[in-house]
Amino acid sequence: MANVFDYLDWRGDLTLGLVPLCDVDAVVLSRLSYLPLDGLVPPEGAPVGALMRQLLASKPPLLLPEDGRFIPALVASQRFCEMRIMDYVNQIDLESQTQFAAITVALGDGRHFVAFRGTDGTLVGWKEDFNMAFTCPVPAQRLAAHYAASAMLRFPGEFLLGGHSKGGNLAVYAAAFCPAALQERIAAVYNNDGPGFDAEVIALQGYQRICARVQTFVPQSSIVGMLLEHEEAYTIIHSTGDGFGQHNLYTWEVLRDRFVTLETVTNGSRFLDRTLKQWLAGLEPEQRERTIDTVYHMLCETNAETLHELKENRFSRALALLRSAKGLDEDTRKLLVHAAGVFFRSAGRSLKQARVPDEQES
Repeated sequence: MANVFDYLDWRGDLTLGLVPLCDVDAVVLSRLSYLPLDGLVPPEGAPVGALMRQLLASKPPLLLPEDGRFIPALVASQRFCEMRIMDYVNQIDLESQTQFAAITVALGDGRHFVAFRGTDGTLVGWKEDFNMAFTCPVPAQRLAAHYAASAMLRFPGEFLLGGHSKGGNLAVYAAAFCPAALQERIAAVYNNDGPGFDAEVIALQGYQRICARVQTFVPQSSIVGMLLEHEEAYTIIHSTGDGFGQHNLYTWEVLRDRFVTLETVTNGSRFLDRTLKQWLAGLEPEQRERTIDTVYHMLCETNAETLHELKENRFSRALALLRSAKGLDEDTRKLLVHAAGVFFRSAGRSLKQARVPDEQES
């Protein structure tokens, strides 16, 4: 089945002047924000092709193995290689639990695409994601709104915003909470399997003004993209991955210049969506915060900084977690037991709901 790499082969020789920007292009540009461009992007920016050649020469660690195939494909693509990447930002702050990265891409047709990076595999990055369950805005959302507004003040013309995973959420937040005069220049926002927002945020004027321009895409077994609430309609894309692997953009199936779509998400996705929403509703905001903070600090006690490191030396990491658990005070232990109980009860209710025909669900 075809994917982004096939698209780059098929359409790579067709510039935006010949074939307009499409949803697959937005995914390609969103993935660009994940590449480690630290120290490579000059103040005036540089062409995508030139930067990708520098990456190939420097051989930095990449977040996904497929990125190693993605980079040379961009070098060979006439469609993307002359676009210019500018204003690369990459910030990680353990103290404020912030992980934020973004780029601005001059498309070559007078428009600019602002792409926000999703979670980068660091524990602090995932912690900030979970913070969205009880806090809005988190630091990355504030930074995204400031970054987008600064880009629009610096460059004239039409803007598109996009991102994958948390980056999709940041793109929507930035579009919703930039000044109204700048908001008018945003043609579209691409949220690629990113979480939504709570009902209070969705009801705000800024969100309502931009909502019709938000395009949300989720794979059929979406987990991340179904978190929290989405008022905008979303498109379900067929992924060739399994389970959480469908979150990987490289598994999304492409047909010429569009994604292959489906009518509904899977039963498993609906089950997890109901379970997580009921679990969050069953905990007070303070309980959510304390639960997430406790689990995060326990993981930090393993001295791992990334999920990859957490998977290494599993025995020693498990021992560190056990020692950390033993050091918890009685109230915190009770809170974790309570949170776990709420989760399993939510899962039980979701399982019962899954057995009820759709027309009987309330």
